[in-house]
Amino acid sequence: MNNTLTPGLITTVLIAYFALLILIAYLTSRKADSDSFFTGNKQSPWYLVAFGMIGASLSGVTFISVPGKVASEGMAYFQIVLGYVIGYIVIARVLMPLYYRLNVTSIYQYLQTRFGLVSYKTGASFFILSRTLGSATRLYLATEVLHLFLFKDLNVAYWVTALTTVALIWVYTFKGGIKTIVYTDTFQTVFLVSAVVICTVIISNALGVNWSGLYHKITTAKTAGNYSMSRIFFFDDPNSPLYFYKQFFGGMFLAIAMTGLDQDLMQKNLSCRNIKDAQKNMYSFTAVLVITNFLFLLLGGALYVYANHFQIDLPIKTDHTFPTLALNNFGKIAGIFFLLGITASSYASADSALAALTTGFCIDFLHFDRKTEAQKQQTKLVVHIGFSILFLLIILATKNYVDAHPKTDLIGLILTIAGYTYGPLLGLFTFGIVLKRKLNEWLVPVICILVPVVCFVISKNSQAFTGGVLQPDGKYLGGYIFGNELLILNGLLTFIGLWFISKPGGETVQNVQTV
Repeated sequence: MNNTLTPGLITTVLIAYFALLILIAYLTSRKADSDSFFTGNKQSPWYLVAFGMIGASLSGVTFISVPGKVASEGMAYFQIVLGYVIGYIVIARVLMPLYYRLNVTSIYQYLQTRFGLVSYKTGASFFILSRTLGSATRLYLATEVLHLFLFKDLNVAYWVTALTTVALIWVYTFKGGIKTIVYTDTFQTVFLVSAVVICTVIISNALGVNWSGLYHKITTAKTAGNYSMSRIFFFDDPNSPLYFYKQFFGGMFLAIAMTGLDQDLMQKNLSCRNIKDAQKNMYSFTAVLVITNFLFLLLGGALYVYANHFQIDLPIKTDHTFPTLALNNFGKIAGIFFLLGITASSYASADSALAALTTGFCIDFLHFDRKTEAQKQQTKLVVHIGFSILFLLIILATKNYVDAHPKTDLIGLILTIAGYTYGPLLGLFTFGIVLKRKLNEWLVPVICILVPVVCFVISKNSQAFTGGVLQPDGKYLGGYIFGNELLILNGLLTFIGLWFISKPGGETVQNVQTV
């Protein structure tokens, strides 16, 4: 049990927090219809979308895992963030104008316009698979922290914690959808950023230094690999997953795939009034995201400097480093803001994903345009409940997996899932945009399923294929290890596979007619 926050105080804070979320949901969802749920009636202020997207894109995994990884990797994660910048520029200049010109509700409608129905359904299916797995895994971390530091001491079963978490998201999103989420995400991002800043300030004060002095202390601290915790760039070992070009270009294509080809985050952009507002949103979001991620890494280094200075024993799981110190050592103010920060980051990601999955399934698979408004509302409600239940089941399965594999790197797991599931989307969209070729559509699902399997085999055997030495414990030492560039390989092989099942005569993006 933590030493600074009592169960009663934690419960009071959470009740007040969710009461405010539900109030925001009530105010924003009055007179809401299906168009409000899916597009926000195209009236979302771009600056609110930009700020709220920070919380939705970072998630609880970033909030917990990125600071925890500094002890082993330094600030190498920032190489990925720099790649994000280029990816977001591509989204703003290439993909967003396309979506606005076609006036789509689901971005995968582009694939139907460009190729046909089978490609459209294939792309939409991969989004649902990837977003469901990724978002539920992210949400697991919030339930784990809440259970570990509150409900466990109250003898509440973990599944009850998970059920309560998912139910609360459903309550404030089921009616207003994206119209509500634009405002709740903005509200939640305030607490996410505040938690990082407040905890960093507390550490600086405790060590008697300003932020410059704190950074200097981080530069002199060593990681498990015996290099500075402030180290960002890794150019020395091309085989390492931390190698700069792997991280940078991996980050670039992760941004394109996980944001530009993702209904969740694009749905917020498409709720802006016009393409100019949407592009303002994307550029502003990019700048704030870079700063916020650097703050997370700075906090990560500060946590380990603080623990070493005061000789505090840290948990084996690096994901527990931040919550342990924030809730046990930093005082009530920091504890409360940490609690709100982890809750906000996890819920901001999960609530928008739940709305996007509901949107995608309704629009892409249930012929929503043929229904009356009453039928739309009923269908939307059933689908929303269905995905909420699916989230709960995946959270429970993730809990069992992590308990059996306590050294699991959650942020690495999520990026790996993205590498396999967003690769086919990357290949499909790129093929449609740059080439004038038609596809033999019935083979599209075969290519999109076969390529990730091939990538899995390549990734698992890359060390053996590239000269790694088999050790007595069955693991390889040396050889090439895949990192985030697995997504690039997946997309490239998908692109090549699509070329083999295509023929001349398609249309490029410039020739696609508005639907």
